[in-house]
Amino acid sequence: MRNNPVLGLLIFSFVILLIDLYSFKGFARLFKDKTRNFYKAFRIAHWTVPAITIIGISYITFFRYSVPPEVQMPIFHFFSGFLLLFYIPKVVFIIFKLVEDVIRITAKATAKKIVKNGPVNEKLNTISRAQFLSRVGLITAGIPFASMIYGIGIGRFDFTVRKHILSFTNLPKAFEGFKILQLSDFHIGSFIPHIERVEQAVELVNQQEADIIVFTGDFVNNVSSEVDKFVSILSRMYARIGKYSILGNHDYGDYVRWDNPQKKVDNLIRLIDQQNNSGFDVVMNEARQIRIGDEHISLLGVENWGMPPFPQYGDLGKALSSANESDFKVLLSHDPTHWDAQVVGKTNIDLTLSGHTHGAQFGIEIPGWRWSPVNIRYTQWGGLYNNEQQHLYVNTGIGFIGFPGRVGMPPEITVLTLTRA
Repeated sequence: MRNNPVLGLLIFSFVILLIDLYSFKGFARLFKDKTRNFYKAFRIAHWTVPAITIIGISYITFFRYSVPPEVQMPIFHFFSGFLLLFYIPKVVFIIFKLVEDVIRITAKATAKKIVKNGPVNEKLNTISRAQFLSRVGLITAGIPFASMIYGIGIGRFDFTVRKHILSFTNLPKAFEGFKILQLSDFHIGSFIPHIERVEQAVELVNQQEADIIVFTGDFVNNVSSEVDKFVSILSRMYARIGKYSILGNHDYGDYVRWDNPQKKVDNLIRLIDQQNNSGFDVVMNEARQIRIGDEHISLLGVENWGMPPFPQYGDLGKALSSANESDFKVLLSHDPTHWDAQVVGKTNIDLTLSGHTHGAQFGIEIPGWRWSPVNIRYTQWGGLYNNEQQHLYVNTGIGFIGFPGRVGMPPEITVLTLTRA
């Protein structure tokens, strides 16, 4: 499809129109009087949705490069949100309508066998059970519709602080009660239409009074210019000792069509400069000593290391060589698959902090249980994981990408307090 975008657009449009045609027939059956203005308005509104959807995907396919790279994602978010908001509920509805049609057609065929002489009573075809299924389908389809309305309007900005206390036998005495605040996956270009929300997040971060702030990758969606409007805001984010960050897969510009390779290199250099200007020390396959008095711990940071198709730029061996073997070690690594692949059971790293998964920006959480569809892809996708004395925390992100919302998976600010066991 990428090699033939016209064919891809035609197939997409055909599928969209097929869904709308079938769902419209189901919706229309629920109207008893089709001469009323309400039905006419509904019909216009129904067919306006696929028109906007097809126009939107056409724009994204052929004209997205006509606008600056930093605003391409907000435009994409508008159309992707529109698509998911209307078509997931429609798919739910047509599943019920399909069952209804099977029941109705089966009943009609059965009636014809029974009533061989004379026409089938029309009332026999109008099965109340089928009508009931249409109404249940409509109500059921309303659940994802309402959930996504909430996720787009409220959920994506419902910044939530999650606090954990972690105990270690080898933590230096001076670090008793040491507070690490973790952020991840800002995808800050997504906030360009919502600058005030970033200010709100910064204020909430500062209220936690952290010793250090660490950011575990995906500062941007694609390009460094996304940060331009936020440097002064992010520079107000405060930690007693310092702020540190690493790179995630989106930070390298790998998902952008560059005019030449040098522009991609320049973009990464500029992004690092922007983070520095925001007060973050970008740690790339190296270590920093965090000192309190005469004692210290080592903060290691690696570039992105993920399972294919994600890039493996990280060099954990190089980062470890910058620290003492006996140091208490905290590793910043964007992708949590790195923990299983190279960290746990293979190093003496005490605590690893990751992000990347977003918790799929969708999940269900009740006391003692948390679920997200992203667990199909990632064994460690959100929260705290332990393997003997080694710990991993996966932050589910503070930003959003793809779907411009969060449902049951709020944007996360993590506060980890270290204590001596």
